[in-house]
Amino acid sequence: MLRIGAEEEFHVLDVESGRLVPHARAVLDRVHRPGFTTELQQSVVESNSGVHDTLDGLYRDLSVARRRLDAAASSLGLAVVAAGTVPLARISPREVTADPRYRHMAEEYRKVADEQLICSAQVHVDVPDRDTAVRAMCLVSPWLPPLLALSASSPFWLGADTGYASWRTMLWQRWPTAGPAGCHADAREYDAAIDELIASGVISDAGMVYHDVRPSAHQRTLELRICDACPRVETVVLVAGLFRALVRDACERLADGGGPLCDGHHDWLRAATWRAARSGLEGTLVDPRTRRAAPAAEVLRRMRDRLRPALEASGDWETVHSLLEQALATGSSAHRLRRAAAEEDLLASVDLMVDETRGGRTVRRRPTPTRRPAAPAAALGALSPLHSTAAGDTVA
Repeated sequence: MLRIGAEEEFHVLDVESGRLVPHARAVLDRVHRPGFTTELQQSVVESNSGVHDTLDGLYRDLSVARRRLDAAASSLGLAVVAAGTVPLARISPREVTADPRYRHMAEEYRKVADEQLICSAQVHVDVPDRDTAVRAMCLVSPWLPPLLALSASSPFWLGADTGYASWRTMLWQRWPTAGPAGCHADAREYDAAIDELIASGVISDAGMVYHDVRPSAHQRTLELRICDACPRVETVVLVAGLFRALVRDACERLADGGGPLCDGHHDWLRAATWRAARSGLEGTLVDPRTRRAAPAAEVLRRMRDRLRPALEASGDWETVHSLLEQALATGSSAHRLRRAAAEEDLLASVDLMVDETRGGRTVRRRPTPTRRPAAPAAALGALSPLHSTAAGDTVA
């Protein structure tokens, strides 16, 4: 069994204004448990799950962590939100976490670091060894943009609609090592490439290798890094199930030497990632098999069906099948958030983020104060109504 784990990042918001605030440390001081930590910006907290054999176990772990963070934040008049970006924020170079490494990053990368007001979800999957991790990384890379589309939850930036489903991706790609990982023959070759990057002075350590997927520097895992943070925990579980199947499939292909392996040509992957960030689930994606445009739902269903043997081997087929159909029916988080903003205003979008992060199914509506920001003019039209799904019953 290839075990799985996840890391989730959360924005810290003021409940009344809906604005991002640099109070991560205050929230963490009230959690009083291991597994939670700070990030580059003082407005972000990170939660690290345990290691699990099943998607059920991962779901329960992530849900408990979210409840603990929510309780700690609520006691301070705050809320935590899992999303790529939040609609209401301000840029301040003075709000970097007081850590020597983070301070160096803020000084070296300046505005890129100042605007790192973004959150992601990362998934770890066991691999037999580091050589396998490096080789598998090449095989799974073409299938990562559809996972980004599933997670897309960042249509707004600094009070405006960006036109993208994942604006976080566009901000993230400004870092010098962000993007597709490329292909390497083995761990020695990969590590030599990382050493060369560090020697160039562009990055200071291996932790700053921000590829879409990478071998973990500290664990025997392959780490998925392309995704937005996801308001619904079910989306994280769905992505984790698909990524585990991708890794299992790649490891089996490498072990038996059969089946088509990567051709080493990944020039198209950055474009495919852009397409996923732009469209989410509501437009076309680049089909990894044909490298042609195809509807997102078609690409994802074909991906699921291609991975059915690996999903069944992990006991994940029923859960992933159900969660994917629910995700396609309700649309991306980005589209739901735009709908909330179009129907009311940006704070309604924030309400939806908070409720979904808490596991709610309906949007709380505060009385509309005169200060509420207007909905962006470019907000998308209506999506089919949100379902009161049984996703929790599927995975918990």
